[in-house]
Amino acid sequence: MAKWDKPGTGGGLGSPPGYQPPMLEWQPQDLPDSPIYATASALPAVRAESNRYYGVWGRSLPGKTPGGGLSDGVRGESGGTGVHGISNSLTEAGVWGENRGFSAGAKMAPGSGGGVGVKATSAQGYGLWASGKTAGHFEGDVELNGNLNIISPGDVILNDCAERFDVDDSRTEPGTVMVIDQDGSLRPSDHAYDKKVAGVVSGAGNFRPGIILGEQQSESPAMLIALLGKVFCKVDAQYSRIEVGDLLTTSPTSGHAMKAEDPSKAFGAVLGKALRPLDGGRGLIPILVALQ
Repeated sequence: MAKWDKPGTGGGLGSPPGYQPPMLEWQPQDLPDSPIYATASALPAVRAESNRYYGVWGRSLPGKTPGGGLSDGVRGESGGTGVHGISNSLTEAGVWGENRGFSAGAKMAPGSGGGVGVKATSAQGYGLWASGKTAGHFEGDVELNGNLNIISPGDVILNDCAERFDVDDSRTEPGTVMVIDQDGSLRPSDHAYDKKVAGVVSGAGNFRPGIILGEQQSESPAMLIALLGKVFCKVDAQYSRIEVGDLLTTSPTSGHAMKAEDPSKAFGAVLGKALRPLDGGRGLIPILVALQ
C-alpha cells in the first residue's frame, strides 16, 4: 500500500487564514484488521463529510457462525472522549445505537450484552451519564440489577408498598384517602370511621412507591394505592388537633383523614399513624400506613 505524506493545502472549516494543517501519514499495517492508519498532531486525523448520506460508514463482517468473529463496526478510543456525537437537529440523535442481530427477540442471559442496542461500561466511574431537562426516556420495561440510589437534594424518596387498583375517577389526586366501593373499585372516602378504608393514593409530596405489587391489566382507570409504609396523606385537623403518633381514620371531609378519637369506632377503620403534627385546618402530612 502506498504511503501518502503530502501535507494539505488548507485547514478546512474553522481554520484561520493561511493555516497549514499538520502532515498526515497513511501507513501500511502488518495487522490484518488495520489496513489503513492515519496520524495527526492536531485537528482530525481523518475527516469525512457527506451532504446526503453517512459521513463515515463502519462495518465489520462476522463469520458465518453466530457469535463467532464478531467485532466492532466503529470503535473510538481516547484519553478523553472515545466517541463524541453531535446533532444540530431537534428530532435526531447525537449518537444512535441499533441492534439487528441474528437473535432478535431471543431472551439473552443477564449481563451477556446480547441483543443490546447500546452498551456502556466503566471500570470505575459511570457506565452511562445523561443530563438534560429530561435526562432519560425509556419506552418499554426497565431492568435493574443492583441498587437505585437517588442522591440529589430534595429528591424523590422511595417509601411505600403500593398496588394498582381500579378507581372511579383517575383524576383523583395523590394523597387522597380511598375506600372500597360496592363494585370493588376504589373511591375517595367521604364519612368518618369507614371500615372500607383501603389506603392512600401514592405519589404525593416527594414520596414515591418503593415496591409495586403485581400489576394486572385493566380496561378501567387505575391508580397506585399505598397499602404499607410512609406516604403523604391529606388530613383535616378541624375535628381534632393531630399530633405525632395519633391513629388516623377517615373523616367526613372527602379524601381526608382525621384523628381517631373514638376507640369503639376505630377498630377496622384505622388508616395509620401521623408522622407530623397539624394544629388545625387541612394539610398534607406524612403518615405511616398500617391498616387495622
